[in-house]
Amino acid sequence: MRRSRLVAYIGSLLLAAGLTLTGAASAQASDQRAAAGGYVALGDSYSSGVGAGSYIDSSGSCQRSTKAYPYLWNAAHSPSSFAFTACSGATTDDVLADQLGPLNSSTSLVSISVGGNDAGFADVMTTCVLQSDSTCLSRIDTAKAYVDNTLPGKLDRLYSTIRSKAPSAHVVVLGYPRFYLLGQTCLGLSETKRSAINGAADHLDATIAKIAANHGFTFGDVRTTFSGHEICSGSSWLHSVDWLNLGQSYHPTAAGQSGGYLPVLDAAA
Repeated sequence: MRRSRLVAYIGSLLLAAGLTLTGAASAQASDQRAAAGGYVALGDSYSSGVGAGSYIDSSGSCQRSTKAYPYLWNAAHSPSSFAFTACSGATTDDVLADQLGPLNSSTSLVSISVGGNDAGFADVMTTCVLQSDSTCLSRIDTAKAYVDNTLPGKLDRLYSTIRSKAPSAHVVVLGYPRFYLLGQTCLGLSETKRSAINGAADHLDATIAKIAANHGFTFGDVRTTFSGHEICSGSSWLHSVDWLNLGQSYHPTAAGQSGGYLPVLDAAA
């Protein structure tokens, strides 16, 4: 190899190595910034870890799990403080009233999933499991109208309050997965219902993502990580209807928390 080509080749190798190291250093710096201050985990059952098991006794009916993504992120990154206030069944109003106490000027990271309960998640799923296709679709239309007309204002109020209480925090808003892998032979709901439920999840995520962006928050889209692990996939990270424990129906399993939610928070934090 000629000397000029050798020099150019070595230079390209060094440049590639430098870029790789710079990328690694940047990721490490981002991780250190996220962990430098306090981490506060807000939200509903998808953040508290309902469906993942291993619930913390002191959390009571909030059902906070040691297998939930906030708990796992805290264990992996050791922020200066950790407050886990997410609670099963929480709406935007509940988060405002009951969960924001730990936020302060030293909070560096906030995660939150909320909005599904405002839109009537439990009633939608109950209706679709027990009633006809047409009744299910009608209930979903009602939920989507709420998401269009009422939820944005509630999210605006909540996100503004979070920012006022934690002015320096990086806020990651986690969305919701699609529930079903379509086009599969699968017991339970009709394909019509499954498709409509997936569409409702997309509709909700789109609204949450838009309002989050308006506030300068980062939206974490878990539909990508849950892809291939929906109900009917044969490798589901979501509980289907559980008649022995109805509360965990349509919630992420422990694998859904660690494989579906945690990587999204890791990437966004």
